Amino acid sequence: MQVLLKGRLIGMVVLAGVLSGCGNGDSMESFGGPTMGSTYSVTYLRQAGLPAPAQVRGEVEKILAQVDRQMSTYRSDSDIERFNALPANRCQPMPAPILKLVRVAEQLSEQSAGSYDLTVEPLLNLWGFGPQGRAETVPSAQALAEVQQRVGYQHLRIEGDQLCKDAAVEVDFNSIAAGYAVDTIAARLEALGIHNYLAEATGELKAAGKKLDGSPWRIALEEPRDDRQVAQRILAVDGYSVSTSGDYRNYFEQGGKRYSHTFDARTGAPVSHALASVTVIHPSALMADGLSTLLLILGPVRGWDYAEKHDIGAFFVIRADRGFVIRTNQAFERLSGAETE
Repeated sequence: MQVLLKGRLIGMVVLAGVLSGCGNGDSMESFGGPTMGSTYSVTYLRQAGLPAPAQVRGEVEKILAQVDRQMSTYRSDSDIERFNALPANRCQPMPAPILKLVRVAEQLSEQSAGSYDLTVEPLLNLWGFGPQGRAETVPSAQALAEVQQRVGYQHLRIEGDQLCKDAAVEVDFNSIAAGYAVDTIAARLEALGIHNYLAEATGELKAAGKKLDGSPWRIALEEPRDDRQVAQRILAVDGYSVSTSGDYRNYFEQGGKRYSHTFDARTGAPVSHALASVTVIHPSALMADGLSTLLLILGPVRGWDYAEKHDIGAFFVIRADRGFVIRTNQAFERLSGAETE
């Protein structure tokens, strides 16, 4: 499975901590590997009585393999791709995680008046940002109108354990699948008795507890620049997830205009506002993942109003004439324990 590499490209960096023991037998364990077209990593405090690191790694990789098998748009045998291949007016039994994500996405779509939409894959393909990897070019008005007939979350419905469609829509979980995976990994770590950890997949992360030396997990948010990256805020994270979405690395230019991979489903076109990236702090990695995408789509005005209305901790990076402007709300400051550098 491949997803848009959100946090990795935007500039979230996990600050290194102490990895050696303190004489009581406790130690920090770390492992990672490829997943979803990117990588994952888990770092945790191993204490007496906890499972062996190999078992922990096996449990995590089992979760990631299941997410890939169910939700990948890059493999034709995944559950969601088999659904996407169905014509209109068909249903297919689906595993519970997929139905859960469809319900979450439907809520985000309704709250954003349809700007956020789980069925934008045909638009991504048309504009050259999808898994088919077509040439990046501005489509004709006719081609856009034809594809928009196959876009719209309203065409999906859940009947029992089945997902149904009344139009030939295609579902794309790229904006929430990694967050779901991180939540599932965190829940499994807790079930194994591991309560001090940092779990990350494709840049989506969740941290709980402390490191070996008793210090909190720290995440550096970096200002988006092409030439260099400068840490702007250091977040002390305990019991929360952090997700960053941005539009300034995955784009193409044509006729002197810039087109990013961030789409407003209502218009069928990439967004054109000045919001470069959004970081969200939330107890759920799934919700942080989806909300950071939603706020980026809505832009610096509608997105800010949405975050304030729903008390979402948000860190906005907005393009200005010279560089970028940083804007954070009270919910972000309250949740992050942020330090400015």
